Amino acid sequence: MLIEKASLDPRSRFYIQPNRIVWQTSDNAAPKNSDLLLQPGSGQATLWARQGCILKNDGIAPGIVLDFGIELNGGVQIIVGNVGDSNKTRVRVRFGESVSEAMGDPNNDHAFHDNIIHVAWAGATEIGNTGFRFVRIDLIDKGTEVELKEIRAVALMRDLPWKGSFSCSDERLNTIWKTGAHTVHLNMQDYVWDGVKRDRLVWIGDMHPEALAISTVFGEVDVVPKSLNLIRDETELPLLMNNYSAYSLWWIIIQHHWYLNHGNLEYLKAQHVYLAELMVILEGYVDDQNREILPDKRFLDWPTARDPEVIHAGLQSLMVLAFSRGAELCGILNDESLKIRCMQTVDKLKKHIPEAGLNKQCNALKVLAGLADAKETNSRILAKDQLEGLSTFYGYYVLQARSAAGDYEGCLEVIRKYWGAMIDLGATSFWEDFNLHWADNAARIDQLVPEGKVDVHAEYGDHCYVGLRHSLCHGWASGPTSWLSEHILGFKPLKPGCAELAIDGHLEDLEWAEGTYPTPRGIVHVRHKKGSNGKIETKVDAPEDIHIVAGSHDLPPFK
Repeated sequence: MLIEKASLDPRSRFYIQPNRIVWQTSDNAAPKNSDLLLQPGSGQATLWARQGCILKNDGIAPGIVLDFGIELNGGVQIIVGNVGDSNKTRVRVRFGESVSEAMGDPNNDHAFHDNIIHVAWAGATEIGNTGFRFVRIDLIDKGTEVELKEIRAVALMRDLPWKGSFSCSDERLNTIWKTGAHTVHLNMQDYVWDGVKRDRLVWIGDMHPEALAISTVFGEVDVVPKSLNLIRDETELPLLMNNYSAYSLWWIIIQHHWYLNHGNLEYLKAQHVYLAELMVILEGYVDDQNREILPDKRFLDWPTARDPEVIHAGLQSLMVLAFSRGAELCGILNDESLKIRCMQTVDKLKKHIPEAGLNKQCNALKVLAGLADAKETNSRILAKDQLEGLSTFYGYYVLQARSAAGDYEGCLEVIRKYWGAMIDLGATSFWEDFNLHWADNAARIDQLVPEGKVDVHAEYGDHCYVGLRHSLCHGWASGPTSWLSEHILGFKPLKPGCAELAIDGHLEDLEWAEGTYPTPRGIVHVRHKKGSNGKIETKVDAPEDIHIVAGSHDLPPFK
């Protein structure tokens, strides 16, 4: 009988064996039979079967670092046979998103990545609730011994099929698409989090690229509206979400995206009262000079955090985008008077066009808001030193602005070199922030740091992500996944619930690309291929009740 009022965990448990021993102590402190830890076991402690990995502390603490092959969310299970003369002993367990984090002193701000625990004979002890790939275990007390039968990761994930897919003639882009999908999958657990090893809060601004990737890979998943509702209910108006003035703007923009993709009118109607009150409050943050005057905290992303003028340009653009999207939502909700007010506010905001200098992020927002010309901005700012000044969060909006200029070739180069550089450093998920210069003379994160090499995880960072506090799995970095599906495969919803779907693919230097896109009406499949004459040939397979709109390429008749 279930416990009264108990709730079910939406996640499933997956047991994952380590696939590599990264490091272990040597000589007299060397673990015995350590290779046995790489072999699948039964998950059950035994006393009489094969001997396990023996750690024995004769004055030097023996230790071992295991690699589980990919960034995970969860913890580790330590299955023990004998423990020498005692029925329990102490081990130190360290989790790392990088080898250097597991080998060092991991940050314990939000989750305990560095633990001293007792393990008991013939038992299975679980520890950890964080993001990690590597685990180090040390037997810390002199004169003790432990037999490790198994050490396996306990990954907690929503067991969701990847309905969206992407494949092309460039395997690097395929890996980047999958890495972005895995990154957002790790961060959509109880709610949509920003990072699995950090504060695990629902940051609505961070959630916009995450919601796009979720729609692209998984389709309609309840974790997104659940997260939007949580922050709505936690934010009593006139307060703004997450105490960041931009984040209430992002809430409106996400609501628009979610309705366009999934067409759930009943859910949208449930937002009407809050949305209307919020739009009226935001309307009051436009002064008589048509400038946004949003209150503190005024934040866009980390690289812009110390430049008030650039932040103003970004917030002005976000206000235009939010009121434009809000006007559309009000029209759907038959709130004509508020729709008119929103459109009037857009007209006012567009009369003030602030300067953003050479900052790529805010110039990109200006393009997307219609405050700057796409081609001129791209040639003058975005395409110049195109790998400089990017962030994993707003890099996505830079890609979108460059797409508006038709510079798909430049976008692919940025994706390959900027997001690809993290993969070259051993990443299996994308990071909170990244500067391409960090890769200079840097060791891979899946290796011990050799002498003379830079420890990219421990030695870099700024603001709130200094050193090992830096999150190497951050949902806002998943933008290339949705971008590749939108612009290379060409999927663009035009009417709510994808009742009308544009397909406007761009191969550029690719020979072919194909993939799928989940909609409420079923999955759409597309394949683009360059013919012998250089012309792109496109084949589409879509449900009958989706109206496909051809882009710049001729499409054959649809089934």
